[in-house]
Amino acid sequence: MAYETPEPKKKSTGDVSRALLRWYDKNARSLPWRIGPAARKAGKRPDPYAVWLSEIMLQQTTVATVAPRYSEFLKRWPTVDDMAAAPLDDILGQWAGLGYYARARNLHKCAVEVAACGGFPDTEEALRELPGIGQYTAAAVAAIAFDKRAVVIDGNVERVVSRLCAIDTPMPAAKPVIKTQAEKIWPQKRSGDFAQGLMDLGAEICRPKSPSCLICPISSACEALAQGKQEYFPVKAPKKEKPHRKGVIFALINTKGEMLFERRPEKGLLGGMLGLPGSDWAPVPPSKIFESAPLKARWNHIGNITHTFTHFHLMLDVYIAKAPKGFRRVADQKWIAPSQAKLPTVMKKAVSLAMENSRGEK
Repeated sequence: MAYETPEPKKKSTGDVSRALLRWYDKNARSLPWRIGPAARKAGKRPDPYAVWLSEIMLQQTTVATVAPRYSEFLKRWPTVDDMAAAPLDDILGQWAGLGYYARARNLHKCAVEVAACGGFPDTEEALRELPGIGQYTAAAVAAIAFDKRAVVIDGNVERVVSRLCAIDTPMPAAKPVIKTQAEKIWPQKRSGDFAQGLMDLGAEICRPKSPSCLICPISSACEALAQGKQEYFPVKAPKKEKPHRKGVIFALINTKGEMLFERRPEKGLLGGMLGLPGSDWAPVPPSKIFESAPLKARWNHIGNITHTFTHFHLMLDVYIAKAPKGFRRVADQKWIAPSQAKLPTVMKKAVSLAMENSRGEK
């Protein structure tokens, strides 16, 4: 008599969450901002301030980049009250190089508001009312800091859930579908651990390329694996080519070797950060190149720098000049030694080029 080999039993939604949590208990990553499962079991609870700070810093930034910078922030401002009492310029200076500078301004605004209220609220709804906290961050803080049942969807979670359910809707249109499916497996208890477990699974096992399906704790429930199409998900919409923008920027140097910097407008890209004076990032007719210069001078063109932002490529022509005697800066400008200026990356590139060509300008 012939016998058929039975197919493996599919995991239920409850089985998925239990299997994931068992895996997380044994394999959780050690991160500076995380209270691991063993510590939580022993009664240690996360500091909402530390969770919030890490989540803001991790937006559009890698763990490897954030980890050392997070420790620097926490050492300088150990509590939300400390951050609220700090000048905005200090926060912006410390943030230099992390990108998406609106986050730094909102970080300070949020700290001021939270300190005034005596602490962070513990619900998604209340957290979303705070500056700089959107749907994802509110869910992450509610789940991780307060263990509320909040569905936390980041890039790693999107990948895991889209594969688990073989969601073939292209991103970003698939986001609501992914959240609906995630809600079905999200446990009532240990919401924060489950969220971090999914994130770790996406980072360590369910990677974009060459996922380690043989050691995945929820592989028996994975529709993508069953179809042999793990790397097909999540489905990506065709990429649009990034536009190119241009502009001009001016490095004015005084007899001390300092450069003239100015504070950029609060709104817009790099808002509130220090930078060199320059034009808007749009093509500048030759006849109007020097209209955005800080003064009339013998400006020498020394080359250009390029930088890629999330949505466009930028090229800036860099000009350099020596400050004439009697030049007076305006209120929002400062003379600063280039090595002491806290600058975003694109401005660091321009300053570096200017320094390489500054002989004879002092």
